[in-house]
Amino acid sequence: MLPTANPRTADRFHPRVEARLMVKVLLSGRPAVLAKARDVSMAGLFLHAHPASSLSELTLAIPLPDDREITATCTIVRREPNGVALEFGTLDWDDFLALARYVHPLLP
Repeated sequence: MLPTANPRTADRFHPRVEARLMVKVLLSGRPAVLAKARDVSMAGLFLHAHPASSLSELTLAIPLPDDREITATCTIVRREPNGVALEFGTLDWDDFLALARYVHPLLP
């Protein structure tokens, strides 16, 4: 029997890699909240967090091991019982390259 494609990954252009990063969710006027990123790609990440249903975007500070901390405004594209799938907005060039340095060695 052939494996069937996961409908959520079948149309992904950027493969996700396991992350286990602690990410800071930056909230206006409040202290940052820490949450765990399950996986990450060049296009987004899955965050083990449950932001208010009224929110459609989150701003994250993502400390990349042995590199810089990148900041990204992300759109919530899917809500699941264990967290949210986020898509990165525009990353500046230095943040994009830092993310690529993190993701590339983890690709299969």
